[in-house]
Amino acid sequence: MFNPDQRLNERYQLQQKLGRTAAGRQTWLATDLQSNEPVTVKLLAFSPEMEWDELKLFEREAQVLQALNHPRIPRYRDYFSLDRETGLNLPWFGLVQDYIPGFSLQELVDKNKRFSEEQVRAMAIQILDILIYLHELSPPVLHRDIKPSNLILGEDKQVYLVDFGAVQAQAAVTGVTFTVVGTSGYAPLEQFWGRAVAASDLYALGATLIHLLTGTAPADLPQKEGRIQFRDRVSLDSHLIRWIEQMTEITLEKRFSTAQQALETLEFGWTQPANPAFRPEMSRMAQPSGSLIKLHKYPERLEITIPAPGIRKLTQFGLLDFLLLLYLSLAVLIGLVAGILSFLSTHLNYALLLSGLLILLLSLLGKFLGERTLVIFDRHHNCFEIQRQTGFLNYGKQRQKLTDIWSVFLNNRGTVYEVRIRSQARIHRLGGALGENESAWLLQEIQDWLSFN
Repeated sequence: MFNPDQRLNERYQLQQKLGRTAAGRQTWLATDLQSNEPVTVKLLAFSPEMEWDELKLFEREAQVLQALNHPRIPRYRDYFSLDRETGLNLPWFGLVQDYIPGFSLQELVDKNKRFSEEQVRAMAIQILDILIYLHELSPPVLHRDIKPSNLILGEDKQVYLVDFGAVQAQAAVTGVTFTVVGTSGYAPLEQFWGRAVAASDLYALGATLIHLLTGTAPADLPQKEGRIQFRDRVSLDSHLIRWIEQMTEITLEKRFSTAQQALETLEFGWTQPANPAFRPEMSRMAQPSGSLIKLHKYPERLEITIPAPGIRKLTQFGLLDFLLLLYLSLAVLIGLVAGILSFLSTHLNYALLLSGLLILLLSLLGKFLGERTLVIFDRHHNCFEIQRQTGFLNYGKQRQKLTDIWSVFLNNRGTVYEVRIRSQARIHRLGGALGENESAWLLQEIQDWLSFN
């Protein structure tokens, strides 16, 4: 760990850690010894467990920030690397920006701060001004992670947009990226498909405003036909409510197309999006090659079969690895059976113990290789079911109403992704060993069926 008063790159003297960051990442308030000014230093460790995409995003953030010049985006100052000796046996990379004294909107919400309609409207205007600047650059710059923790209310009462770690600085209407970025509840559907556009940042801003007005994260609010339900939790001017609802439309074509259009509508009156024919048309993500998920989609019914984690993992091995694993499994089973038979006549207690171990092993092996998950959404009966299957045995059945579903979103733990369904009663987890592409595709299919049929 780095320590207060430690000097990095012979220039930046650390003062105190800022916020909560993930493993391998640290953010510090420091002093630039050349100018004697406070700065923010973001640090990323290049560890063996780190994904290459993390370093690419970190370097992209530094490159993009160098070209930005807006009074409410902290100014880029420096980018450096630390060797293993200085960086605690790991290479580290550092990004330096101006320090903005103040509090993030997330910190204020956590302290039970509730924002008035006037305050939210004023902050929306300031943030839209930043987005107009970013989106009108050539190529456009998409932030892709607007949320309360990335918005700083400075001591000057101005709102600053920070943390460009998910930034995309390229035309978003061509090509698809499978790097899923953003935060559940704030990122719109098309962003999980790898197709963020300018209107994607508008959705995130609308979801952020809902959080500020209700005090509840958008992922924890109920949804109906893909729309966040918040009307009953606020007392606002009807024009502002309709404006936020249009900002957070799940269908891209129904959202504002530009930050300029959203700003003009907020300030001068209610209008529908102009020229919808010129809105970028979203392509759909195809099922990734090698995926073993079976999906049958009908207007009134959606059926999904997710194979056991072990089966999915075996498909990633080569033939030699598979045969070796099969040989070792059989050897273990044969050894245990032989042990049971040899002890059966004279050592009954040991035989019973070994029999129990064999049954346990077979059960675990069956769960690893044979258990599959069946998910059924049924519009006609207004229900969805989740059940586990091994052979002809069904168990662990869960059943709820379709109308009880609040949201469907991605969750990841390192390189392992799963689709989660949040309902009134609980959170249902699908596919604990899915890859990034496969989970994004599955999320697309579920949300698409729930929202557009």
